[in-house]
Amino acid sequence: MAKALMGHVHHDGRTTTVLVVENNRLRRRVEDLEKLVLRLQADNDRLAAAARDEKLTVEDLQLA
Repeated sequence: MAKALMGHVHHDGRTTTVLVVENNRLRRRVEDLEKLVLRLQADNDRLAAAARDEKLTVEDLQLA
């Protein structure tokens, strides 16, 4: 029953290595996405401040 719930886990050193590599890759990806979110938030804050200060319209803020 436990095998059915957990799946058949074969303890293989290669499997552990593959999981470590994948885990590290995913951690780097999360870090990259967190940096992207911070950059986009800063861009948004900058544009919002410019819109408030200069009373810009959405059309003025769109990139050509």
